[in-house]
Amino acid sequence: MDPDHDHDHDINEHTPPPGIRADSPSRRDFLFGLGVGLNAIAAAMVGVPLIGFVLASFRKPPPTWISLGSLSQFPENTTRMASFTNPGARPEDGPTAHIPVWVRRLAQNEITVFAVNCTHLGCPVRWFEESKLFLCPCHGGAFYADGEHAAGPPPRPLYKYESKIENGELQINGGYLPTIAHPLSPKA
Repeated sequence: MDPDHDHDHDINEHTPPPGIRADSPSRRDFLFGLGVGLNAIAAAMVGVPLIGFVLASFRKPPPTWISLGSLSQFPENTTRMASFTNPGARPEDGPTAHIPVWVRRLAQNEITVFAVNCTHLGCPVRWFEESKLFLCPCHGGAFYADGEHAAGPPPRPLYKYESKIENGELQINGGYLPTIAHPLSPKA
């Protein structure tokens, strides 16, 4: 065997068969490029909304002060239910655009406005004057009059809205809904 002949045979293995150009992409190159392109599209479809979510979490909504009514509607040493219309509501929201809250007034200017939802799973709590407790009917959660956790599965106190008294009316920051991530409203 001639060593030069074996070398010529190796060179011929890498030359394309007749009728196929040497610079045309192979099937493997095409599928690789297709895979890279589809992965880039999938990454963009996941990444763009994710980036929008992260950027939106840094933006604080401007306060939207909403009147719950005249201060005279909430006598001292009482807890009353009130409601307001969500400022971000759309027509298709229907009755869910009306958000109930509990207003507790202890003294002339000492008022606390609680979110109506239990901090366990969000069921609406009710105020029981006889026991001076907010009770959740879903899983037996109980909260003291000041919103602190008293019993049951809720892991934290009732959420509170930022409130103020202006021109004889009780107003709350209705553009901000208290949640587990932001349990207390931002200071205006």
